[in-house]
Amino acid sequence: MRIKTCLVFGLLLFGLSVQAAALAGVIPVKVAEKQGRYFLEREGEPYAIKGAGLEYSDVAVFASHGGNSIRTWRTDNAQSSGLEVLDEAAEHGVTVALCIEIGRERHGFDYDDEEAVAAQLEYARGEVMKYKDHPALLVWMIGNEANLRFENPKVFDAINDISKMIHEVDGNHPTTTALAGFNAELAGLIDTRSSDLDFVSIQMYGDIVNLPRYLDEIGFDKPYMVTEWGAIGHWEVRKTAWGAPVEQNSSEKAANYLKSYQVAIASDPDHVLGSYVFLWGQKQERTPTWYGMFLADGTETETIDTMHYIWTGAWPDNRSPQIDVLRLDSRTSAEDIVLKAGGSYDAEVITQDPDGDNLSYRWEVLRESEATQDGGDKEEIPEAVSNLFGKADSERVDFKAPEVAGAYRLFVYVYDGQGHAGHANIPFLVK
Repeated sequence: MRIKTCLVFGLLLFGLSVQAAALAGVIPVKVAEKQGRYFLEREGEPYAIKGAGLEYSDVAVFASHGGNSIRTWRTDNAQSSGLEVLDEAAEHGVTVALCIEIGRERHGFDYDDEEAVAAQLEYARGEVMKYKDHPALLVWMIGNEANLRFENPKVFDAINDISKMIHEVDGNHPTTTALAGFNAELAGLIDTRSSDLDFVSIQMYGDIVNLPRYLDEIGFDKPYMVTEWGAIGHWEVRKTAWGAPVEQNSSEKAANYLKSYQVAIASDPDHVLGSYVFLWGQKQERTPTWYGMFLADGTETETIDTMHYIWTGAWPDNRSPQIDVLRLDSRTSAEDIVLKAGGSYDAEVITQDPDGDNLSYRWEVLRESEATQDGGDKEEIPEAVSNLFGKADSERVDFKAPEVAGAYRLFVYVYDGQGHAGHANIPFLVK
């Protein structure tokens, strides 16, 4: 009996010591205000976020470019647990805005189903209890774009209940929810149904340059974050006659990132608590290059140069190749290009490298994506079409149109041999 008692007592002490160690590592965070300016305060000091949405990329590379905070879209992703995400961040001096995934109406979640909503609250409680004492934790994000195509306002009641629960069990970290866009209706729903949140988070792309005007028009004067911004969205650009969205090249995107930051984020230091650029990684969403700041092989693009400059005040030592223009059959993406099946054409890309590095080239043709998903839902990369080029490692190539009629897209990738690349593409139709 004495041995059993000692064992139980020892285990109890061990559990308490683990808990004490965890508590000792907690770094308190709160929203503070001084002389009309809101800011995050971490361990008693103002904390300026230099953030990016990052799920599967190397945190060390992110930190090397001057970044100090990442955001997620769920606690556990397909590769890492929440604890592994937080531990890796802490190893590199990076904080985490940790997102608790909640149900979306567009995916079939019913906020009139009281049992499902209650189960979701308990799931959220479990996630909070797992990670609330981790020193890398910065903010709790309750859902990502749960308002996208919503109809039932009870989603905001559920968000509020989760926020209340978090404040009851974790007094060290603020709560927010990430909204797709922002307008007077959403501001009103937050005020009336999700008032327990410490601040709101807004996600916009090309339209973000109008955010200051939108906020001014509705009289919004509260703290907020911008938790997704970056490329102009595929729903915001010109489309060809057959419906293919026209994508900016990598240099145009880099310029747009800088403009968006200066116009919509840096311009409101009194209310913006921080921002997370999208996407520090790579994904297929209409194209393999639209939103990712890396190529699929891990090569960095010019948007990373831009964020390095924004975060550090200086450009990186070696910069990415810059794209001037891509032409197919002497035409650019500003035109609707129609080719004959099997016809012979040429394509050329005009580039420059700020460092004078020797450049190499890779060309490919993909079928046009037929994806109709929205909100960043998973898409498959379209099929590549082979045997269309002669010599393909040059700034100018001979090109044979596919034999099968349909919509396609020509891509070029320009590498500097230093881990950086530029990219561009043109949609075209084969008849």
